[in-house]
Amino acid sequence: MKTIAILAGLVVLAAGCARVEPAGAESTAPSESAGEAGDGGAPSMRLYTLDCGRIEMLDLGVFDVGGAYDGRRNSAVDTCFLIRHPKGDLLWDAGLPDSLHEVEGGVTNGPFALSMPKTLDGQLPGLGLAPGDIEYFSISHSHFDHVGNAGVFANATFIVHEDERAHMFRDEARADAQTFPLYSALENAQTITFTDEYDVFGDGSVRIIAAPGHTPGHSVLLVTLENTGPALLSGDLYHLSEARERRTVPRFNTDAEETLRSMDKFEAIAAETGAMVVIQHEAADFERLPQPPAYLD
Repeated sequence: MKTIAILAGLVVLAAGCARVEPAGAESTAPSESAGEAGDGGAPSMRLYTLDCGRIEMLDLGVFDVGGAYDGRRNSAVDTCFLIRHPKGDLLWDAGLPDSLHEVEGGVTNGPFALSMPKTLDGQLPGLGLAPGDIEYFSISHSHFDHVGNAGVFANATFIVHEDERAHMFRDEARADAQTFPLYSALENAQTITFTDEYDVFGDGSVRIIAAPGHTPGHSVLLVTLENTGPALLSGDLYHLSEARERRTVPRFNTDAEETLRSMDKFEAIAAETGAMVVIQHEAADFERLPQPPAYLD
Protein backbone atom coordinates (compact mmCIF):
# COMPACT_ATOMS: atom_id res chain seq x y z
CA MET A 1 0.00 0.00 0.00
CA LYS A 2 1.19 3.52 -0.70
CA THR A 3 2.40 5.34 2.38
CA ILE A 4 -0.28 7.63 3.74
CA ALA A 5 -0.40 9.72 6.89
CA ILE A 6 -0.92 7.73 10.07
CA LEU A 7 -1.48 9.48 13.38
CA ALA A 8 1.95 10.58 14.54
CA GLY A 9 1.22 9.36 18.05
CA LEU A 10 0.74 5.83 16.79
CA VAL A 11 4.16 5.88 15.19
CA VAL A 12 5.77 7.14 18.38
CA LEU A 13 4.13 4.36 20.39
CA ALA A 14 5.14 1.69 17.91
CA ALA A 15 8.72 2.92 17.67
CA GLY A 16 8.94 3.03 21.43
CA CYS A 17 8.42 -0.73 21.56
CA ALA A 18 11.54 -1.52 19.53
CA ARG A 19 14.21 -3.71 21.09
CA VAL A 20 17.56 -2.77 19.60
CA GLU A 21 21.01 -4.30 20.09
CA PRO A 22 24.23 -2.51 19.18
CA ALA A 23 24.85 -2.19 15.46
CA GLY A 24 24.96 -5.60 13.84
CA ALA A 25 27.03 -6.74 10.92
CA GLU A 26 25.45 -6.80 7.50
CA SER A 27 26.20 -9.73 5.22
CA THR A 28 25.27 -10.27 1.61
CA ALA A 29 23.93 -13.61 0.41
CA PRO A 30 24.57 -14.84 -3.12
CA SER A 31 21.74 -14.44 -5.61
CA GLU A 32 21.32 -18.19 -5.72
CA SER A 33 19.78 -20.15 -2.83
CA ALA A 34 22.11 -20.43 0.12
CA GLY A 35 21.53 -24.17 0.48
CA GLU A 36 20.64 -27.15 -1.61
CA ALA A 37 16.97 -26.77 -2.58
CA GLY A 38 14.88 -29.81 -1.76
CA ASP A 39 11.64 -30.86 -3.42
CA GLY A 40 9.72 -31.56 -0.22
CA GLY A 41 8.92 -29.44 2.79
CA ALA A 42 10.86 -29.56 6.04
CA PRO A 43 9.51 -32.10 8.56
CA SER A 44 7.51 -30.50 11.37
CA MET A 45 7.46 -27.06 9.71
CA ARG A 46 4.30 -25.05 10.40
CA LEU A 47 2.80 -21.98 8.72
CA TYR A 48 0.66 -19.74 10.92
CA THR A 49 -1.58 -16.98 9.53
CA LEU A 50 -1.63 -13.87 11.73
CA ASP A 51 -4.19 -11.07 11.67
CA CYS A 52 -2.23 -7.84 11.28
CA GLY A 53 -5.04 -5.39 10.58
CA ARG A 54 -7.90 -4.29 8.37
CA ILE A 55 -7.85 -1.82 5.48
CA GLU A 56 -11.09 -0.49 4.08
CA MET A 57 -10.21 0.70 0.59
CA LEU A 58 -12.72 3.50 0.12
CA ASP A 59 -11.68 4.12 -3.49
CA LEU A 60 -9.82 1.44 -5.43
CA GLY A 61 -8.88 3.86 -8.18
CA VAL A 62 -5.23 4.04 -7.12
CA PHE A 63 -4.82 0.31 -7.74
CA ASP A 64 -4.84 0.48 -11.53
CA VAL A 65 -3.06 2.87 -13.85
CA GLY A 66 -5.84 2.34 -16.37
CA GLY A 67 -8.64 3.31 -13.98
CA ALA A 68 -10.34 -0.10 -13.97
CA TYR A 69 -11.31 0.23 -10.31
CA ASP A 70 -12.28 3.91 -10.17
CA GLY A 71 -15.11 4.58 -7.73
CA ARG A 72 -15.11 1.07 -6.29
CA ARG A 73 -14.30 0.10 -2.72
CA ASN A 74 -13.04 -3.06 -1.06
CA SER A 75 -12.57 -4.53 2.40
CA ALA A 76 -9.02 -5.84 2.70
CA VAL A 77 -7.02 -7.64 5.35
CA ASP A 78 -3.42 -7.09 6.39
CA THR A 79 -1.83 -10.50 6.89
CA CYS A 80 1.44 -11.56 8.48
CA PHE A 81 2.82 -15.08 8.52
CA LEU A 82 4.90 -17.03 11.01
CA ILE A 83 6.91 -19.99 9.80
CA ARG A 84 8.06 -22.34 12.55
CA HIS A 85 10.92 -24.44 11.19
CA PRO A 86 13.12 -26.88 13.11
CA LYS A 87 16.01 -24.46 12.53
CA GLY A 88 14.17 -21.36 13.74
CA ASP A 89 11.18 -19.07 13.39
CA LEU A 90 10.63 -16.59 10.54
CA LEU A 91 8.11 -13.74 10.67
CA TRP A 92 7.03 -12.52 7.23
CA ASP A 93 5.72 -8.93 7.26
CA ALA A 94 4.74 -6.90 10.32
CA GLY A 95 1.33 -5.40 9.49
CA LEU A 96 -0.13 -2.18 10.81
CA PRO A 97 1.17 -0.72 14.11
CA ASP A 98 -0.21 -2.55 17.15
CA SER A 99 -0.86 0.85 18.73
CA LEU A 100 -3.72 1.33 16.24
CA HIS A 101 -5.61 -1.26 18.28
CA GLU A 102 -6.08 1.38 20.99
CA VAL A 103 -7.83 3.82 18.66
CA GLU A 104 -11.57 3.20 18.81
CA GLY A 105 -12.99 3.07 15.31
CA GLY A 106 -9.52 3.10 13.74
CA VAL A 107 -8.08 5.86 11.58
CA THR A 108 -9.32 7.21 8.25
CA ASN A 109 -6.81 8.78 5.88
CA GLY A 110 -7.77 9.70 2.34
CA PRO A 111 -9.11 6.60 0.56
CA PHE A 112 -8.16 4.20 3.38
CA ALA A 113 -9.73 3.37 6.74
CA LEU A 114 -7.33 1.45 8.99
CA SER A 115 -8.13 -0.64 12.04
CA MET A 116 -6.47 -3.28 14.19
CA PRO A 117 -8.94 -5.82 15.69
CA LYS A 118 -6.09 -7.61 17.48
CA THR A 119 -2.41 -6.97 17.97
CA LEU A 120 0.46 -8.94 16.50
CA ASP A 121 2.17 -8.97 19.88
CA GLY A 122 -0.99 -10.36 21.48
CA GLN A 123 -1.13 -13.31 19.08
CA LEU A 124 2.37 -14.59 19.77
CA PRO A 125 1.90 -15.84 23.38
CA GLY A 126 -0.79 -18.25 22.18
CA LEU A 127 1.93 -19.85 20.07
CA GLY A 128 4.36 -19.97 22.96
CA LEU A 129 6.40 -17.03 21.68
CA ALA A 130 7.46 -13.52 22.58
CA PRO A 131 8.81 -11.11 19.94
CA GLY A 132 12.36 -11.66 21.17
CA ASP A 133 12.09 -15.40 20.48
CA ILE A 134 11.82 -14.94 16.71
CA GLU A 135 15.16 -15.57 15.03
CA TYR A 136 14.42 -14.27 11.51
CA PHE A 137 12.34 -11.37 10.23
CA SER A 138 11.63 -10.47 6.61
CA ILE A 139 9.29 -8.20 4.70
CA SER A 140 7.79 -8.30 1.24
CA HIS A 141 8.48 -4.54 1.08
CA SER A 142 8.66 -1.44 3.23
CA HIS A 143 5.24 0.22 2.87
CA PHE A 144 3.70 1.20 6.20
CA ASP A 145 1.15 -1.63 6.34
CA HIS A 146 3.94 -4.22 6.15
CA VAL A 147 6.36 -2.65 8.65
CA GLY A 148 3.99 -1.40 11.36
CA ASN A 149 5.66 -3.48 14.07
CA ALA A 150 9.01 -4.01 12.37
CA GLY A 151 11.02 -2.25 15.05
CA VAL A 152 9.87 -4.77 17.63
CA PHE A 153 11.83 -7.46 15.76
CA ALA A 154 15.11 -5.57 15.44
CA ASN A 155 16.92 -8.25 17.47
CA ALA A 156 16.06 -10.88 14.87
CA THR A 157 18.20 -11.41 11.78
CA PHE A 158 16.65 -9.16 9.14
CA ILE A 159 16.48 -10.69 5.65
CA VAL A 160 15.76 -8.19 2.89
CA HIS A 161 16.40 -7.63 -0.81
CA GLU A 162 19.40 -5.33 -1.18
CA ASP A 163 17.43 -2.86 -3.33
CA GLU A 164 14.63 -2.71 -0.77
CA ARG A 165 17.08 -1.98 2.02
CA ALA A 166 18.57 0.84 -0.03
CA HIS A 167 15.04 2.12 -0.70
CA MET A 168 14.17 1.98 3.01
CA PHE A 169 17.16 4.00 4.13
CA ARG A 170 17.45 6.56 1.33
CA ASP A 171 17.20 10.24 2.27
CA GLU A 172 13.59 10.57 1.11
CA ALA A 173 12.52 7.64 3.30
CA ARG A 174 14.32 9.05 6.33
CA ALA A 175 12.36 12.28 5.89
CA ASP A 176 9.04 10.41 6.19
CA ALA A 177 8.18 11.09 9.82
CA GLN A 178 5.15 8.82 9.66
CA THR A 179 6.69 5.59 8.36
CA PHE A 180 10.45 5.67 8.90
CA PRO A 181 10.24 5.41 12.72
CA LEU A 182 8.30 2.16 12.35
CA TYR A 183 11.35 0.36 10.96
CA SER A 184 14.34 2.63 11.63
CA ALA A 185 15.67 0.21 14.26
CA LEU A 186 16.28 -2.35 11.51
CA GLU A 187 19.17 -0.26 10.22
CA ASN A 188 21.29 -1.61 13.07
CA ALA A 189 19.91 -5.15 12.99
CA GLN A 190 21.95 -8.17 11.98
CA THR A 191 21.08 -8.19 8.27
CA ILE A 192 21.25 -10.58 5.33
CA THR A 193 20.69 -9.06 1.89
CA PHE A 194 20.11 -10.87 -1.39
CA THR A 195 19.55 -10.02 -5.05
CA ASP A 196 17.59 -12.89 -6.63
CA GLU A 197 16.37 -15.23 -3.92
CA TYR A 198 17.33 -16.45 -0.47
CA ASP A 199 16.89 -19.94 0.96
CA VAL A 200 16.23 -19.12 4.61
CA PHE A 201 16.94 -22.50 6.21
CA GLY A 202 19.17 -24.01 3.54
CA ASP A 203 16.81 -26.87 2.66
CA GLY A 204 14.63 -25.23 -0.02
CA SER A 205 11.55 -25.16 2.19
CA VAL A 206 11.37 -21.37 2.68
CA ARG A 207 12.52 -19.20 -0.24
CA ILE A 208 12.30 -15.42 -0.41
CA ILE A 209 12.14 -14.53 -4.10
CA ALA A 210 12.65 -11.13 -5.71
CA ALA A 211 9.56 -9.73 -7.46
CA PRO A 212 10.31 -6.01 -7.92
CA GLY A 213 8.12 -3.30 -9.37
CA HIS A 214 5.74 -2.48 -6.54
CA THR A 215 8.88 -1.23 -4.81
CA PRO A 216 12.48 -1.63 -6.01
CA GLY A 217 13.15 -4.71 -3.88
CA HIS A 218 9.68 -6.17 -3.42
CA SER A 219 9.74 -9.93 -2.75
CA VAL A 220 7.37 -12.88 -2.44
CA LEU A 221 7.65 -15.97 -0.25
CA LEU A 222 7.49 -19.62 -1.29
CA VAL A 223 6.90 -22.03 1.61
CA THR A 224 6.93 -25.76 0.84
CA LEU A 225 5.09 -27.69 3.55
CA GLU A 226 5.29 -31.44 4.08
CA ASN A 227 1.54 -32.12 3.96
CA THR A 228 -0.02 -29.01 2.40
CA GLY A 229 2.62 -28.63 -0.30
CA PRO A 230 3.84 -25.28 -1.66
CA ALA A 231 2.23 -21.99 -0.63
CA LEU A 232 3.18 -18.83 -2.54
CA LEU A 233 2.61 -15.58 -0.60
CA SER A 234 2.15 -12.56 -2.85
CA GLY A 235 3.28 -9.62 -0.77
CA ASP A 236 1.76 -6.69 -2.67
CA LEU A 237 2.44 -7.98 -6.17
CA TYR A 238 -1.34 -8.30 -6.24
CA HIS A 239 -3.76 -6.60 -3.84
CA LEU A 240 -6.91 -8.33 -5.13
CA SER A 241 -7.74 -11.67 -6.74
CA GLU A 242 -9.14 -9.63 -9.61
CA ALA A 243 -5.79 -7.89 -10.01
CA ARG A 244 -4.16 -11.25 -10.59
CA GLU A 245 -6.71 -12.11 -13.27
CA ARG A 246 -6.48 -8.70 -14.98
CA ARG A 247 -2.77 -7.98 -14.38
CA THR A 248 -3.55 -4.48 -13.15
CA VAL A 249 -0.71 -2.30 -11.89
CA PRO A 250 -1.22 0.25 -9.08
CA ARG A 251 -0.54 3.88 -9.90
CA PHE A 252 1.99 4.17 -7.08
CA ASN A 253 4.24 1.26 -8.09
CA THR A 254 7.83 2.27 -8.70
CA ASP A 255 8.08 0.50 -12.08
CA ALA A 256 5.05 -0.71 -14.06
CA GLU A 257 7.00 -2.76 -16.61
CA GLU A 258 9.05 -4.42 -13.90
CA THR A 259 5.81 -5.24 -12.07
CA LEU A 260 4.49 -7.06 -15.14
CA ARG A 261 7.73 -9.03 -15.44
CA SER A 262 7.43 -9.99 -11.78
CA MET A 263 3.86 -11.13 -12.38
CA ASP A 264 5.14 -13.39 -15.17
CA LYS A 265 7.81 -14.77 -12.85
CA PHE A 266 5.32 -15.32 -10.03
CA GLU A 267 2.87 -17.15 -12.28
CA ALA A 268 5.65 -19.34 -13.66
CA ILE A 269 6.62 -20.36 -10.12
CA ALA A 270 2.99 -21.03 -9.24
CA ALA A 271 2.54 -23.21 -12.33
CA GLU A 272 5.83 -25.06 -11.91
CA THR A 273 5.28 -25.87 -8.23
CA GLY A 274 1.49 -26.17 -8.21
CA ALA A 275 1.54 -23.78 -5.26
CA MET A 276 -1.49 -22.52 -3.39
CA VAL A 277 -1.38 -18.78 -4.08
CA VAL A 278 -2.21 -16.49 -1.15
CA ILE A 279 -2.90 -12.84 -1.93
CA GLN A 280 -2.02 -11.21 1.35
CA HIS A 281 -4.62 -8.41 1.24
CA GLU A 282 -7.42 -10.62 -0.12
CA ALA A 283 -10.05 -11.25 2.58
CA ALA A 284 -11.25 -14.45 0.92
CA ASP A 285 -7.73 -15.90 1.00
CA PHE A 286 -7.31 -14.95 4.66
CA GLU A 287 -10.63 -16.53 5.61
CA ARG A 288 -9.82 -19.88 4.00
CA LEU A 289 -6.57 -20.23 5.94
CA PRO A 290 -6.55 -21.79 9.43
CA GLN A 291 -6.40 -19.30 12.29
CA PRO A 292 -4.06 -19.76 15.27
CA PRO A 293 -3.55 -21.98 17.10
CA ALA A 294 -4.38 -23.98 13.93
CA TYR A 295 -1.78 -24.01 11.15
CA LEU A 296 -0.75 -25.50 7.83
CA ASP A 297 1.98 -28.12 7.82
